[in-house]
Amino acid sequence: MEHLEHKQKVTIMIAIMAAMLFAALNQTIIGTALPIIVADIGGMNYFNWVFTIYMLASSITAILVGKLSDTYGRKPFILTGIGIFIVASLLCGLSGNIYQLIIFRAVQGLGGGMIISTSFTAIGDLFPPRERGRWQGMMGSVFGLASVFGPTVGGYIVDTWQWNWVFWVFLPFGIVAYIMIWRLFPKTETSGKRSVDFLGASVLVITIVPLLLAFSWAGQNFAWNSATIIGLFTWSLFGLFAFTLIEQRVQNPVIPLHLFKNSIFSVSNLGGFLMGMGMFGAIMYMPFFIQGVLSISATQTGFIMMSMMLSMVLTSTIGGHLITRTGRYKIFAIVGLMTMAGGMFSMSLMSIDTTVTGVVRNLILVGLGLGLTFPVLTLTVQNAVDHKYLGVATSASQFFRQAGGTMGVSIMGSIMNMTIGREIGKINPPANTESPNELQDPQLLMDPNQISDLKSDTSQLSSLQFDQMIESMREVLSTALNGSFLFGTFILIGAWILIFFLKEIPLRLSNQNDKKEKLSS
Repeated sequence: MEHLEHKQKVTIMIAIMAAMLFAALNQTIIGTALPIIVADIGGMNYFNWVFTIYMLASSITAILVGKLSDTYGRKPFILTGIGIFIVASLLCGLSGNIYQLIIFRAVQGLGGGMIISTSFTAIGDLFPPRERGRWQGMMGSVFGLASVFGPTVGGYIVDTWQWNWVFWVFLPFGIVAYIMIWRLFPKTETSGKRSVDFLGASVLVITIVPLLLAFSWAGQNFAWNSATIIGLFTWSLFGLFAFTLIEQRVQNPVIPLHLFKNSIFSVSNLGGFLMGMGMFGAIMYMPFFIQGVLSISATQTGFIMMSMMLSMVLTSTIGGHLITRTGRYKIFAIVGLMTMAGGMFSMSLMSIDTTVTGVVRNLILVGLGLGLTFPVLTLTVQNAVDHKYLGVATSASQFFRQAGGTMGVSIMGSIMNMTIGREIGKINPPANTESPNELQDPQLLMDPNQISDLKSDTSQLSSLQFDQMIESMREVLSTALNGSFLFGTFILIGAWILIFFLKEIPLRLSNQNDKKEKLSS
């Protein structure tokens, strides 16, 4: 599609970014709205599945659709993804109980995986590698904007309208994007192979699902050494072995294993995996510090977290333009990961005395680094493989990043919980008093109303003693989060060291692979 006129390419990209914004907003908007939704339809014990099932479905779809789009073209899959997402969003808003919501979120995840996978791949169809940096950066900005405005819009909707509109308010964006892509998006050239590796796809699914479930549940629902978690890991290990054997024998594999012999492909995906661990860890656990340790409201927390996303949007856009102008990309990943690691290390040094200004500074550092790194690791993968593998290579890049986030959040959560358990035992309760059990659970710090109610109902402790116990809980939570952020720091340093081994090759000026420019895979 690189032969199209520039104006037509820009119009198509606007449609693709509208589809991406539609999917991303529906993912970020639900965070602040979910407590109200659960209060209305019930199911507090299952609310985590609203997030988990979406992640599982989108991860599986993204990795599978990459290869299928190489075979049958991008247009059918991006249209199918938008259509599924629109219908699922409508049904989510009609959910009468938590089970229906979980099912419809799974369907939504199937559509979301198609949209994300084909959208990033379509950039590779429209533009040669030398020009992709600009657009990869802009696509990263779409994610950042959705993370900025989604939670705020979600909170406003549940405060002023019915919660159903959280899923319905952006449906017009999806419909407009569908019409634009249907009318403007041309058919893409395919590899010409029509056989589909159904066996390999099935084995891949039953390998990935237990692995992601294990990391989602470990340390939260089950202990890391429990039979359930060990069983899930064992199942995935055998599944991976079977998948490798299958892919070596089929004619048109879901993931061509020879791609991993390409050092750029392997290093970039491993770097994206590690970056995902650090990125999602900061996004998930920083609100715990802001609300629990600093006693700042959820609404204000959303505004503070904006600093990270806005800085990401800034450097993602600027970095993408500089990559296109200079043709260099490795230096941006090195500087970006170093900046992210510095911001994460500063987070590990925070305490109950940290100011809001200090928190914002640390978030900006992480955001600046993330914005510089985000466009690079997809671009390097696309530039290093033949164009006929563009879809599967791009999908692999997205999958490794998301899988890293899933695993990172789980490991950091386990570190936090273990540290809390250890530090709670060091607290000396006030003499001759019996502290309520609630005062030994840092989760109490997330709900100021519960603290006020407990303070008025507690007769064993004086006001001063109660405040001292709350202060101790804040110190416990701060120490626990310090450990999690320190783990994230080491992970990002590992990614930074890894990127030095990334071979930088010239960004091709055309999607037609010139033998002098192409890296042998």
